[in-house]
Amino acid sequence: MPIAGSQIVKMLPGRKPCRDCGFPTCFAFAMKLASGGTTVDKCPYLSEETKAKLLDILAPPIKLVTIGSEENAVKIGNEEVIYRHEKTFVHSPGIALLISDKEDKAKTEEKIKKIKELQFPWVGVNLKADLLAPYCESGDKAKFLALVKKVYDSTDLGMVLISEDMDALFAARDICVDRHPLIYPITKENIDEAIPKMKANLTPVGLRGESIEELVPLTTKLKDAGIEELVLDPGSKNLLEAIRDQTFIRKAALKQGFRPLGYPTIAFPCFMAKDGLKEMLVGSTFINKWAAIIVFSDFDQYSLLPLLVQRLNIYTDPRFPMAVEEKYYEVGEPDESSPVLVTSNWALTYFLVSSAVEATKVPAYVCVKDAEGLGVLTAWAAGKFSGDSVGTFIKKCGVADKVKHRKLVIPGKVARIKGELEDALNLEWEIIVGPKETTGIGAFLPGFAKQLKG
Repeated sequence: MPIAGSQIVKMLPGRKPCRDCGFPTCFAFAMKLASGGTTVDKCPYLSEETKAKLLDILAPPIKLVTIGSEENAVKIGNEEVIYRHEKTFVHSPGIALLISDKEDKAKTEEKIKKIKELQFPWVGVNLKADLLAPYCESGDKAKFLALVKKVYDSTDLGMVLISEDMDALFAARDICVDRHPLIYPITKENIDEAIPKMKANLTPVGLRGESIEELVPLTTKLKDAGIEELVLDPGSKNLLEAIRDQTFIRKAALKQGFRPLGYPTIAFPCFMAKDGLKEMLVGSTFINKWAAIIVFSDFDQYSLLPLLVQRLNIYTDPRFPMAVEEKYYEVGEPDESSPVLVTSNWALTYFLVSSAVEATKVPAYVCVKDAEGLGVLTAWAAGKFSGDSVGTFIKKCGVADKVKHRKLVIPGKVARIKGELEDALNLEWEIIVGPKETTGIGAFLPGFAKQLKG
């Protein structure tokens, strides 16, 4: 739970007026610290004990955990709200694909190939699954380690290592420790044996309990041992129990500030539902209901894409519209005689325009003006798509160097900026008023392109 600056100031040494932290008073420093505007190390007079206490108090209610490394690192946790509309969800859940050591070589290679190839460009982002989950289903340590080595050598993805055999689990961890894998499951039965092994090579730890209550002493024991990258599995047996448990953990952490449950969670639709469609439906529930890692037994393009789009929609910040980068984009292979169109950077607008241009098979330059993610008409009304601002953008984006003509097509709905835009471009460009809707591009663009080439 958030702490007030007035509470923090009571913990400060109270030297005044030192200003060594960069603030005029201790109270100003405390207020900034409470809002996240500075860090505890800015005060050089804090004792290590007080620093540790403040860091604990100021830590996010749900711990940040990282699985994987470099560009394939999957960050989970750090959430601040129960419901998305309150603010936003921060880190989207990692989608993991289970690979059992009981599966034959062909199936293993098929799954590895699948997770590498099933990627979907979507509204300016690349949608894909994130993790592989080697599973020691056979109980054979050698087979499991061979599977982990195969996965490690074949991909750069992070891993969720699943084995009831502790020796096999930690041996597998050592194979891929540089990928920061999650090891699972650590339970009340094996935790004491596992702690020294965990501390030898710290990576994220998946805790499994038979109930939420059983998780509390486990997280407390590991925190006391200095192991804090934890992921929780409350042992839910079915979807109804899962919704209950995920809700309880989320609310306990965020509303009650109950630190022993302040960790991201993992869910296993692969073990809860055997039918492919049912498994996907269970998984889609976990996307909405706060699971941070969701493990599937299998998927294909038809089942994975809807899940990824759902995840994108839920975890897109509702405070900010989706936008694409301000620059000119080449559709097809345009040349010096190709049309030049301008539009706003709302992602939907850009993709509708670029798709309509692509459908005409007329190569063109689509210049995307930053309008803070607003559509063209809304951006014009807000003063973010004016003749002056569009003119400045066209001058600096470099499209003039790509074409020999000086004809610029603007959206028909903002025809009124035509004169202002011509003035902003020093009358060097002729402004053409294009269709009001993207549906009109198909009839307009081919004829316009012929005029340019003629």
